Amino acid sequence: MTDPTAASLDAFLANHGEELVAFRRRLHAHPELSWVEHETTAAVRDRLEVAGVVATPLPTETGLQIDLGAGDGPTVLLRADIDALPLDDEKEVPYRSTVPGVCHACGHDVHTTILLGAGLALHEILGPDHPGRVRLLFQPAEESMPGGAEALHRTAVLDDVDVAYALHCDPGLEVGQIGLRSGPITSAADRVVIRLSGAGGHTARPHLTSDLVHIVGRLITELPAGLTKLTDSRDAVTMVFGEVHAGHAPNVIPSHAELRGTLRVRGRASWDAVQAIVASLVEATVTPFGAAYELDYQRGSPPVDNDPQAVAVLRAATHAALGPDAGVPTQQSVGNEDFSWLLERVPGAYARLGVRPAGAPRWADLHAGGFDVDEGAIPAGVRLLVHTALEALSAYAE
Repeated sequence: MTDPTAASLDAFLANHGEELVAFRRRLHAHPELSWVEHETTAAVRDRLEVAGVVATPLPTETGLQIDLGAGDGPTVLLRADIDALPLDDEKEVPYRSTVPGVCHACGHDVHTTILLGAGLALHEILGPDHPGRVRLLFQPAEESMPGGAEALHRTAVLDDVDVAYALHCDPGLEVGQIGLRSGPITSAADRVVIRLSGAGGHTARPHLTSDLVHIVGRLITELPAGLTKLTDSRDAVTMVFGEVHAGHAPNVIPSHAELRGTLRVRGRASWDAVQAIVASLVEATVTPFGAAYELDYQRGSPPVDNDPQAVAVLRAATHAALGPDAGVPTQQSVGNEDFSWLLERVPGAYARLGVRPAGAPRWADLHAGGFDVDEGAIPAGVRLLVHTALEALSAYAE
């Protein structure tokens, strides 16, 4: 017996598959950074309006909310992030970024296109009398800290939502594979900036100064080491500095220095406690040398913690959309994703979407200037989100 949803999706993708690929390439060529995704928002809104779908602006300046269906029943939220990263596009492709220093190197152009396609397909499939509602959330500023989901999770966008779902490109998986996991699937991430000041002077007389370069070195080594002794090792707290500025001459001890780094945590308990631990370690490291410091600690997002029931629905949808072998186990990553803020209010699940060409041994990683996708991931993602929405409408109506 033919699956009516599969048949409808076959027809939809036959009619709109090339259009969706072109839409993704348009977004890729014109990326926008967090909070300024005006053209991206307009492109999505304009395409939905052509189909007769009304889009509602979010409380933020960019992004959209769309409700499909009658609303009498559960509400299922499908979310895509729409912003790009601040790095150069290194690919030689016709759709290479036209914006210097900005690139869709994390696949958000793909996420946006898939959600648009799923929304257009669901608009046709659901009709005005289908019980329940599907809410599409085109979210700004996932790459920012704090991000768009943190700004939105206390707003009306989650009112009446029963379950939320999101996908993310994974170059470690082939097109047609979906990485699934119950429980934590990402890690928390915070940003740490330490600014130091003290008496500078001649390198011949460091005892008359606050030797900031020496303090910087101690912070780089002792802060991460101290965190491993003061937090639960099962939560895997890591601190890595990616930017350090101190001094301008080999024989001058500087009077100002700055360190910028990222702290990542697998476990929620340690994430809740670690800011105070960092503050105490910085104080203990800096003050004996007579320097002053300013600690700018920016909390990011907690780990995405997938709800088991939501994952069961997603697993069933994966089977229906892409076949019995499409769902594969995936591990908790050390990467961060602000979808977790939405799951602070509602249950949900986050899946990894295969974007590597079948048989390709290696593929550029996320956040690399050469990152790209096999665009066969777009119809696969559309099928998955549509089946997920319909499975969830049924499961959460019970």
